[in-house]
Amino acid sequence: MIPDHNSLPITDIITPRLVLRLMEGEDLSALLAGQIADVEQRLGVRIPGEVLDHASSFRFGLDQLKADPLYRPWSSRAVMLPDENRMIGHVRFHSRPDPDYLRKYARNAVEFGYRIFGHDRSKGYASEAVGAIMDWARDAHGISHFVLSISPDNAPSLGIARKFGFVKVGEEMDDVDGMEHVYLRVAD
Repeated sequence: MIPDHNSLPITDIITPRLVLRLMEGEDLSALLAGQIADVEQRLGVRIPGEVLDHASSFRFGLDQLKADPLYRPWSSRAVMLPDENRMIGHVRFHSRPDPDYLRKYARNAVEFGYRIFGHDRSKGYASEAVGAIMDWARDAHGISHFVLSISPDNAPSLGIARKFGFVKVGEEMDDVDGMEHVYLRVAD
């Protein structure tokens, strides 16, 4: 019998300083309803109110989960500092691999995004989370093409793209974020 994809365990992604923990649909729904304490209890960390400053990514992720239950392992993950028992940001893939909209850049590609909260920026956490999420996709799913869409004014994210060898391959107008440059990385 094939196991139900919703019952399959999804393990944490662990780096030297971080834990990237999957946020289930119920977590995303609770966050969007302002029930942060419920999510804190389920994830086992403190979550700052800043988590809702850009709630659109959680709404988008929840919509993806409802439309495509196989999206689950690619969904939002809390970026956590285990030594301090707190969430410092989140990272997520925009879809499962090889969506139609990315095929003009590469086949079997995935796009992802990330956010590190205010006072935890400029400490290398975003780079650590980005490297870990790409390693996970490569090692667990054989993904070698990664896409980032970045505002041309977002100097920190442009620096991360350069650090990981992303190359600009296009421009897109995003309904929410405006003009974004599209970057592609082909992993080893």
